[in-house]
Amino acid sequence: MVCVPCLLLLLLPLLRVSAATPEPCELDEEDFRCVCNFTEPEPDWSSAIQCMVAVEVEIRGGGRSLEQFLKSADADSKQYADTIKALRWRRLTLGAAQVPALLLVALLRALGYSRLKELTLEDLEVTGPMPPPPPEAAGPALSTLSLCNVSWATGGAWLGELQQWLKPGLRVLNIAHAHSLAFACSQLPTFQALTSLDLSDNPGLGESGLIAALCPHKFPALQGLALRNAGMETLSSVCAALAAASVQPHRLDLSHNSLRATAPGATSCVWPSALSSLNLSFAGLEQVPKGLPPKLSVLDLSCNKLSRAPRPDDLPEVNNLTLDGNPFLDPGSLKHQEDLKRSGMVPVCARSALTIGVSGALALLQGAGAVA
Repeated sequence: MVCVPCLLLLLLPLLRVSAATPEPCELDEEDFRCVCNFTEPEPDWSSAIQCMVAVEVEIRGGGRSLEQFLKSADADSKQYADTIKALRWRRLTLGAAQVPALLLVALLRALGYSRLKELTLEDLEVTGPMPPPPPEAAGPALSTLSLCNVSWATGGAWLGELQQWLKPGLRVLNIAHAHSLAFACSQLPTFQALTSLDLSDNPGLGESGLIAALCPHKFPALQGLALRNAGMETLSSVCAALAAASVQPHRLDLSHNSLRATAPGATSCVWPSALSSLNLSFAGLEQVPKGLPPKLSVLDLSCNKLSRAPRPDDLPEVNNLTLDGNPFLDPGSLKHQEDLKRSGMVPVCARSALTIGVSGALALLQGAGAVA
């Protein structure tokens, strides 16, 4: 029997052909996506072998500990290098398991021979300390790394330790429901190529946590920063955090935060000069907030609680202004937003052509005509 690549051995025991038990893995007819969910008390791990031909692979461990597979971490992945390189894997999701750090590192080391571009870790508990990094990064050359509800035994040092196992070139980093975003900045290498950072769905982050997460001078190429549902409260505090981190995002998403007006007398802040797009939708705004950047290409104020059309002096110079879903345009929109919020559904704002792709002044004239 041909030995399965170390890539799978790291998280799965030695595969055994077992046609008598139901298979927990499903491969679609195009051999493109393969999903495994090992929830049975005695899972048939051998079912995962069919995923070796897929492009997108998702493996979930049923919440169990994988410590029993630590012996696989000692395998020499070089002997499987050619086989791993032949895999079609481009996107891999691993979730629902307790993974020793040594096992995770062994997986990354094996994936270093693959052509994997996107790695997602979900609902994982990484136990034990991370081993010292190799002289040269031995992991995969990822373009996108996504983490959701992943806990680490190493506290705020986890991102720096994880990054040292990845080859340079990461462009997109998504971190949601994190247990710690207070990074050890002195130990964090610079993300030279990172253009998109998404810290959404971390409601406990807040502005103080944002300052701790945005380590100064560690994100020199950052263009897009998403902070949806991240506990942001005032624009002035967010602006101060960006200034402290010396980041220059072109796009900033602050939607789905309960934003309040900046307190009178608060210290004014100079927004990043590169900022051209600001999303303030679903922010509970009853009026256009003060202290907006003086000039924007895109400003999204949709699905707020604006009861009147903003006056020109309320707004910055803006090319594309979106005001859909506010009570002054749609009196029933506020009740609709509240009903969705109570139901727990993620609200979606209906878009119209009213304020898309027009100047701020024209949008206001059209809005005024709509409620006349």
